[in-house]
Amino acid sequence: MEFEKLKAIIADAMGIDEDGITPQTSFKEDLGADSLDVFQIVLGIEQEFDIEIPEDAVESIETVEDAVNAIRGAKA
Repeated sequence: MEFEKLKAIIADAMGIDEDGITPQTSFKEDLGADSLDVFQIVLGIEQEFDIEIPEDAVESIETVEDAVNAIRGAKA
């Protein structure tokens, strides 16, 4: 569930198709995201899931799977 919503957030923020996004997709290497892009994605995550991701967790998000884990950790 988190992954499907996250794909939509990423696709919207990056202007790409959801089909190319997998859990192993790297924000910087595969999507070419810069820090502003990642910040925008994190804001979208926080709004969509009504959570707050701690700054130290944001800094460790490198892949889509990392973002899913951060969502699950913030919901716990």
